[in-house]
Amino acid sequence: MQPFYADGVVAGKQSPALKGNYSKQQALEILLADSGLSHTFTGENTIAVKKPAATSSGKQQANDGSVHALATMTVTDKKAAGDDPLSKSYRVNDSSVATKTDTPLMETPMSVQVVPRAVMDDQKTTRITDALENVSGVRAQPSLGIGNSFIIRGFQNGSIYRNGLRSNGIFPQEYDTANLQSIEVLKGPAQLYGRTEPGGLVSITTKKPLDIPYYSLEQRFGSYNLYRTEWDATGPIDKDKTLLYRFTGSYQNNNSFRDFYFNDRMFFAPSITWRPTESTDATLELQVLNQNYISDFGIPVVGTKPAPIPISRSLDDPNTPKSNLNQVQLGTLVNHRFNDNWAIHSRFLANFAHGDSTFVNPAPAFNAAAAFDQTTGIMQRNIFSQAEDSTDYATNLDLTGKFDLGFTKHNVLLGFDFYRSFETYGIQGLWITPNPDLAINIYNPTPSYGIPQSLFDTTLAKRQRATDRSMFYNQWEGIYFQDQITLWDKLHIMGGGRYDWTETGRGNGLSYPQANSVLQASGRRFDSGFSPRVGILYEPIKELSIYGNWTTSFGANNGISATGSTFDPQIGEQFEAGIKTSLFDNRLLGTLAYYHLTKDNLLTPDLSTADPNDSKSTGRQRSQGVELDITRQITDALSVIGSYAYTDARVTRDNGGLQGMRLSNVPENSDSLWVKYDFSHYKPLKGF
Repeated sequence: MQPFYADGVVAGKQSPALKGNYSKQQALEILLADSGLSHTFTGENTIAVKKPAATSSGKQQANDGSVHALATMTVTDKKAAGDDPLSKSYRVNDSSVATKTDTPLMETPMSVQVVPRAVMDDQKTTRITDALENVSGVRAQPSLGIGNSFIIRGFQNGSIYRNGLRSNGIFPQEYDTANLQSIEVLKGPAQLYGRTEPGGLVSITTKKPLDIPYYSLEQRFGSYNLYRTEWDATGPIDKDKTLLYRFTGSYQNNNSFRDFYFNDRMFFAPSITWRPTESTDATLELQVLNQNYISDFGIPVVGTKPAPIPISRSLDDPNTPKSNLNQVQLGTLVNHRFNDNWAIHSRFLANFAHGDSTFVNPAPAFNAAAAFDQTTGIMQRNIFSQAEDSTDYATNLDLTGKFDLGFTKHNVLLGFDFYRSFETYGIQGLWITPNPDLAINIYNPTPSYGIPQSLFDTTLAKRQRATDRSMFYNQWEGIYFQDQITLWDKLHIMGGGRYDWTETGRGNGLSYPQANSVLQASGRRFDSGFSPRVGILYEPIKELSIYGNWTTSFGANNGISATGSTFDPQIGEQFEAGIKTSLFDNRLLGTLAYYHLTKDNLLTPDLSTADPNDSKSTGRQRSQGVELDITRQITDALSVIGSYAYTDARVTRDNGGLQGMRLSNVPENSDSLWVKYDFSHYKPLKGF
C-alpha cells in the first residue's frame, strides 16, 4: 500500500516496517499497533484513523492538548485491484474487452459485464459456463456435456477469446477456472476482433505472475463424489524482481446427477514474466488440459416438452467407451510503454487440441423425433463416434496513445491481427441407420443396458457415408482503428472501423487427403469487407452515464452449396441504447440496455434440390430486448449480484418453415440472483 498521512493525528507516530503479503485489514493492524490509534473503514479503499479519546464536539484530542479533526485517507494497493489474490471485492471499474484500451466502464458506450476472481472464488465455479450465469442475456448452449458454448442475445457463440486472442477453432473447447483472473462479456458485435458472432464476445483473462509471494491450496468435496484440488503459487524469482513466476492448476473428478456420466480433468498452467526495464514486460504462458468424460445427448422430446422420465435417467449405456479432450495452449504477451501516454502491445497464442467422443445415441442421429415412438416409448439407437483435431494460431499488434488536441482529449488505437485455423473432423459408426438390437424403452431402459464391447468394436469399424471426413480452413487478417474523444470531461464519442481479408473453406471426402483435395480445388472462398462502429456516451453527473451505439460485424459461412459454390459472408448489425450507474461510493454498479440486433446471410434449406441437407445463404434472424445487470455491495459484509433479460429472438427469413418462430434455447425472460454475506468482519468469527 502507498504511504498516507492524517494531519496531526499521526504526528510523531512511528510504525513497524511492513514487508510481505497482507490484506488491507491485516496491514493496517500491524502499522497501527502500539500507536494508540484505531481505524475504521469508511469505504472499500478509504479509512478514518482516530484516537480513542474524543471531546464533546466529536474531535480527537492530541497529547499536547490541541484538537484535530479526523482526516479521511484513501488507501491504494500497489498493484491493480484485479491482480490482488486476496481481494474480496465484486466491483470492477475498468475493462479492455470493448475498446482494447484502459477505458473506465462508465465511459464505455457499450454493455460490458465482468465476472472477477472474487465471484468465482465465492461461488466455487470450475467452468466459465457456471460463472456466466451471473450475466444477463447469456445462456449455456447444450454441447453434449463438453466444451463451453453460449447463446448471447439469442445467437450461438462457440468462440472463447483468451487475453484478447481467439483460442479455439470451430469446435468448442473446455476451460478450467483455476487460471482465470476474470471473465468479460461484450454484448453485441465485437467489431474490433474480426470473426465473431453478433450476439457478443466472451473473453477470459488469465492470472499473471506477481512480484509478491502468494501461495494457496484448496481441497473441495461435493455431491456426486466431487473431489477437486486447486492450487496457486506466485512470486519473484530474483531479488530485483525482474523475473516472476506463477503456477496454477487443478485436478477434478466427479460423477453426475445423470446416470453413467463422469468427468476426470487435469489442468496445469505455468507462466513466467520478465521485466528487463520499468517500461517493458514479457510473459510466457503454457496451459495443458486433459479430460476424460462420457458424452451426454440428453432426454428426448415428447410433443414440445422433455419426456416425462426421471432427469437422472440415461438412455446411453454404462459400457460406452470414455471420451477424451486434450488441449495445449502456448501464449506470449509483450508490453512496452514509451511514456505515460504511448504504448505498444503484442500477443501470440497457439492452440493444439484433439477430441474424440463415442455415443449410443438416437438413430438417425441429430433427429431424435424420427427415432422415437411417442406411443410405445421405444427409441431406436446405434453407435456413433466423432473425432476432431485443431491447430490454431493467433497474433496481434496494438499501438495505443493519448493526447490533447485543442479542447478535446483523445485515446487512440491502431492495430493488426492474424488468425489461422486448420481442423479435421471425422465420423465413425452408423449414425443414420438404426440397429434394432439397440432399441430402448425410455420408460423401462434397464433391460437394454450392457452393450458388449464386441458390438462397439464392429460398429465403429463401419462407415456410414462417402463424405464423412471433413477439413476446415480459416484465415483472417484485419486492421482496425479507433478514436475515443472526450469533450468537457462529460461527452465521450467513439468512432472506429475494421477491414477484414478472409479465406474460409471446407472439403468433404472419404478420406482426409480426398477432403483436402476438394478443399484446395473448390472449397475455399475469399472475402473482404469493412465494418464501422460508432458510440456516444454522456455523463451528466459522475454517477450516471447515458450511451448509445451502432455496431456491425463481418462473419463467414463454412460450407458448400448444392452447386459446389461457397456462401456469402454473414453480416451483423446492432443498435443499442442504455444507462449506467455508479452510486454510493461505487458500491452499486448497474447497466440497463435496450438493443435491436440482426444477422443476415444465414444458411437455410435449399428447396430447389432433393437433398434436405443442401443449403442457401438467404436466412435472417433478429433479436431485440432489454437487459439489466446490477452489482451491489450493500455493506462491507453483504454483496448482491442480480441480472434480468427480456429476449425476443426470432427467425425473420427462412426457407424451411421456421419464419416467425422463436430461436431455440432462448428464453423470453431470464434472471439470476446471487447473495453473499461475509462473517469475517466479526472479530469473534475472524477466519471462519
